[in-house]
Amino acid sequence: MPNFKPNRRSALACTALIATIFAANPAWSQTPWPARPVKIVVPFAPGGTTDILARAMAPELQKAFGQPFVVENRAGAGGNIGADVVAKSAPDGYTLLMGTVGTHGINKALYSKLAFDPQKDFAPITLVAGVPNVMVVNAEKAKAAGINNVTDFIRAAKANPGKFNMASSGNGTSIHMAGELFKTMSGIHMVHFPYGGSGPALMAMVGGDIDVMFDNLPSSMQLIKSGKLKALAVTSAQRSAALPDVPTVEEAGGPALKGFEASSWFGLLAPAGTPPDIINRIQQEAAKSLGTPAIKEKLLAQGAIPGGNTPEQFTAFINAEHKKWAQVVKTSGAKVD
Repeated sequence: MPNFKPNRRSALACTALIATIFAANPAWSQTPWPARPVKIVVPFAPGGTTDILARAMAPELQKAFGQPFVVENRAGAGGNIGADVVAKSAPDGYTLLMGTVGTHGINKALYSKLAFDPQKDFAPITLVAGVPNVMVVNAEKAKAAGINNVTDFIRAAKANPGKFNMASSGNGTSIHMAGELFKTMSGIHMVHFPYGGSGPALMAMVGGDIDVMFDNLPSSMQLIKSGKLKALAVTSAQRSAALPDVPTVEEAGGPALKGFEASSWFGLLAPAGTPPDIINRIQQEAAKSLGTPAIKEKLLAQGAIPGGNTPEQFTAFINAEHKKWAQVVKTSGAKVD
């Protein structure tokens, strides 16, 4: 057999041939996903429900894929800052968003200018959880003011026009819009104070600086159980299994609040253009985790109902939510510029 010793010219030709082959077949040159840590952007401050759910999902996805899933909080502008970061990230599966009803159902109608399009710039993966909001007041302040229920609160607010305030986790969040809807239907006036997330807003509530908040149930649950906050009502159409003795706003508020409903939801999304196989793999593992007894019980105990729907179902859900909340924004007259 002849002894072949490649010279420089033949080596270069071989390299060029290999490069041509990989250029013609890009999939051959790509490292299987995930080959490095994946980031989940939470567009609100730590301590809120968005953060709680992201941190519940991260270790489950890490177990499934063998790479770290790191939660990064990018708060501000009702979730728009963090959402914009993800919208403009490379569609390679390494940057995900824990989106909300605010970022993907409300803000497009509420903000006159958005740096991204919630429907066009994202690839929905799966709904992680749906939760009712809960109308909470500082327990000590409520006792001193004789506020024991929703009717008492409305009576006190009407007797003191403009003196009551409400907190939210940011402009355009479901917490904000639930409060706006309550104001419109009950005929009361309250000053809105938006915070960078539920965590800081709840600190203001506990400190007595804020009169009321329509918070996502999971982030208020421990403060309700500890007695620091008093739950007056849940904003869902039915009572929550996590707080069975707390009435709905419709039940507690009388005829003026008939039909009141303002629930929240949270889900994973990726930048538009992310390969469908990556989207599907994340959805399958997320759905599998959300179906396990441990995660299911953990979420239900906090008042959250686990999701896990397909990307197609989640896309249809987001489109329907945008339509619904656009009408609520229009009716309430709320706008953020």
